Amino acid sequence: MQVLYSGRVQGVGFRYAVRTLAAGYEVTGAVRNLADGRVELTAEGKKKELEAFRESIHEAGLAANIRNEEAIWSDAVGGFKGFAIEK
Repeated sequence: MQVLYSGRVQGVGFRYAVRTLAAGYEVTGAVRNLADGRVELTAEGKKKELEAFRESIHEAGLAANIRNEEAIWSDAVGGFKGFAIEK
């Protein structure tokens, strides 16, 4: 799953909050800032876990910073170990 977030999502601790939330789910992946001001979340896991993780981002109070969210679903390729913030 890839999710692109736009709004006030850079410089407000968004990536760190997402990484902290990921620890509560059986997901692997990464979150990073994009040059155009968006944040990209890439995560792998069972669909139910991914959906719950994605919902937790909104429930954790981050929804106020999100203006738009675009989710792209695809098959996992097993490219991640753990969950990280990428630069």
